[in-house]
Amino acid sequence: MSRPNVLLITSDQQHWDTIGAFNSEIHTPNLDRLVQEGAAFSRTYCPNPTCTPTRASLITGKYPSEHGAWTLGTSLPESEPTIGAHLSERGYRTALVGKAHFQPLRSTEEYPSQEAYPLLQDLDYWRDFHGPYYGFDHIELARNHTAESHVGQHYGVWLTEKCGDDWKQYFRAPTGTMPHEVQHTWPIPEELHYNTWIAERTNALLQNYQRAGEPFFLWSSFFDPHPPYLVPEPWDRMYDPDKITIPDGIEGEHERNAPHFGLVRTQEPDFSEWEETGHRIHGFESHLRDEAERRRLVATYYGMVSMLDAYVGKILDELDRLGLAENTIVVFSTDHGHLFGQHGLQAKRPFHYEDLLRVPLLARGPGIACGHQTSALQSLVDYAPTVLDMIGEDVPAEMTGVSQKAVWSGEVESAREHVLCEFHHEPTTVNLRTYIEDRYKITVYHGREYGELFDLERDPGEFHNRWDDPDHAAIKSDLLLRFVWAEMGREPMPMPRISVA
Repeated sequence: MSRPNVLLITSDQQHWDTIGAFNSEIHTPNLDRLVQEGAAFSRTYCPNPTCTPTRASLITGKYPSEHGAWTLGTSLPESEPTIGAHLSERGYRTALVGKAHFQPLRSTEEYPSQEAYPLLQDLDYWRDFHGPYYGFDHIELARNHTAESHVGQHYGVWLTEKCGDDWKQYFRAPTGTMPHEVQHTWPIPEELHYNTWIAERTNALLQNYQRAGEPFFLWSSFFDPHPPYLVPEPWDRMYDPDKITIPDGIEGEHERNAPHFGLVRTQEPDFSEWEETGHRIHGFESHLRDEAERRRLVATYYGMVSMLDAYVGKILDELDRLGLAENTIVVFSTDHGHLFGQHGLQAKRPFHYEDLLRVPLLARGPGIACGHQTSALQSLVDYAPTVLDMIGEDVPAEMTGVSQKAVWSGEVESAREHVLCEFHHEPTTVNLRTYIEDRYKITVYHGREYGELFDLERDPGEFHNRWDDPDHAAIKSDLLLRFVWAEMGREPMPMPRISVA
């Protein structure tokens, strides 16, 4: 058999518990299919609960503090080695369709960005440019989430080919005319939705690869269910808001947490002391929502997940039709989690709760155990080294992720004793890191004496912060020491020692 193909399918901002195989309130038959035909990993963590840092970690096998794209609004340096470049050098066709988000929306002479205005919406440019880009030989990109005004790039070209300029009415100013008050039901026809575009273009590439008989590494990068909460008919009414379970916090839980936890639960919070460079911090705003709004948000979010699942199914069906499924490693995941009421919080924020750090991870294909479900610790930093190992390639020394090949195959129970997660927005005021092992997790803040310590065995909902609990003082001390060891242990060692002096 020829070298395995690799298909990575990602959603954006999907809570780990939004797969029908594990949550009866949501309908995802195609993701359930991957669960049945492959392996499911219930304790997979992102290295950072925001888009750019984790997406860069997926393709570099490094933590955000190592590869350079440490927060939103930064770029992944184009000098960084990626799994795409590694495989391209070894004869693989490499492509990315959908969201990249490796560069910011603002460009400067010193830090140019192809994903920035005005180039972002120069459709003549994108008609002719398809790569190379961060190791991908071929790219077809978009940037907007639902009706955001960032629409352009290859998705804008595709829309224009479909209906001229009529597509602009479905997007917010300045690109289009859609009013900002439209919520939940996105009036865009499903045939113009970016799910349709991503599946169509992914399948076209699969057909090309099958005809050429060449191995491929293809990333299909979907945008949903990232807010704004909008989805076209009939998905917008698929879930009854009154019949779904919505999570919540408990009274007084944030009294023991860092100050910003409580501030977001006030009507007009003041976060000026945290924003030292003047940049707005995601989530530093009021999280208060009334009951009816919270229910409707979750219902729409679930509809976005189910629509996404349908288009994942179109890609899986095409793999089968082309006879590629048997020799293709398929991995499904997301870049980070989502808060939809847990702890009284919404969307994504600088809080290292499991709801934001844990992500779904499903894998199917040659060398992967069928019907295997495990709680072995995984990190998305492990994706690149694992895939390289599974297809028989050496893992570059600069990658600090761990190969999970033996776990995915079912040969061993685990490959990690801990995972590390980061969030770094401001140089000193919002800089936190978390160490997680089987039972405990601990979070520290740069220059601050407060933190979080949770016993995930006795308190899986993370309602009781034990940071200042005298009964947990010894555990806290031990965890902090192991945390330091873990930080030291992840240092890349790309240069071997070749002499004693």
